[in-house]
Amino acid sequence: MTDKSTTGQSSANRLGLDYVAEAMRFPKRPYRIIDVHSHIVGGEAAKVYRRVAETYGVGLTYSMTPREGIDAVRAVLGDLVRFIVVPDFAKLASLGPRLTKTLGEDYARMIEELHGEGVRIVKFWSAPRRRDLEEKAGAKDALLLNAPHILESMSTAHQLGMVIMVHIGDPDTWFATKYADAGRYGTKLEQYEAFEDVLERFDTPFVAAHMGGWPEDLTFLSGMLERHDNLHLDTSAAKWMVRELSKHSRDDLLAFFERWRGRIMFGSDIVTSDKHLSAATTDDERTSLASGDGEAFDLYASRYWSLRTLFETDYAGESPIADPDLAMVDPDRFGEMDAPMLAGKGLPEDVLKTFMHDAADGLLGRLHG
Repeated sequence: MTDKSTTGQSSANRLGLDYVAEAMRFPKRPYRIIDVHSHIVGGEAAKVYRRVAETYGVGLTYSMTPREGIDAVRAVLGDLVRFIVVPDFAKLASLGPRLTKTLGEDYARMIEELHGEGVRIVKFWSAPRRRDLEEKAGAKDALLLNAPHILESMSTAHQLGMVIMVHIGDPDTWFATKYADAGRYGTKLEQYEAFEDVLERFDTPFVAAHMGGWPEDLTFLSGMLERHDNLHLDTSAAKWMVRELSKHSRDDLLAFFERWRGRIMFGSDIVTSDKHLSAATTDDERTSLASGDGEAFDLYASRYWSLRTLFETDYAGESPIADPDLAMVDPDRFGEMDAPMLAGKGLPEDVLKTFMHDAADGLLGRLHG
């Protein structure tokens, strides 16, 4: 995806919004919003993110920052950030057969070490794309959630009383296109077989990212939540949430949030990078999501604007964020810079407070004393 169209339109701000002025339109809430799902990477980018978070009322962020980058992010955000244990995904495919040891014994050791440094959440990634990574590494099922070596590291987290975050499903749009070969990637429903197994094995709390990977189907999610009282969801992945949750009626989404009050938490999936702060000088750099401080601010702020607009207002109009999934599914109707409709649900204040603060504070806050 390119950051700008030929007209200079930004993929994070296709409506030309002033995201600082827009933030002032939201109520100033008497509690800090807790974002349970982000990727704050880079000390300089963290400075931009801090301005965005303060502008949008986000007072605590849980971040999947690579281990070697934690000190730089902590130096900027201090008590405003807590960390999630995460492997170095960029290096996994290059590990070859060593991949299983890295995700088992080595990951268990990292979990123990970072727990000793105050980290209380650990991430396990097992999206359908794992098949491609496993094939490249020559390590079949290396990222399957109930593979023996994964169970080894997951057991360590369980014994330490940590919360386990997982990424399972991907958008329906991807199953209609890039995952159309079900023989290779499995059906969407099949992604949940190993997940339900580990939910039964461990009584530790689990957070299934991106509305459990299936925001398109609230009935399925309710079934999962009924079967597993240790399961929680977050609303990370703003483009995906805007596209799919907007399609549900307000009554249906409100009923879902009320029924599962305390088990749904606010998350953005904002990804920061110091690379976003450099002006583009090459064609490759021009495909970056941002190039410069202002564009980086808009990129990060667009996620909070979209999510808060979706849940807190009755806005009805296009999303300011370009969504290439539309063109991927229907290239005759949509281009890379098109966006879906955003239909605000205007959830009640008591529901918002639970969702944006109390649920995360109750589940995660107690782990930090």
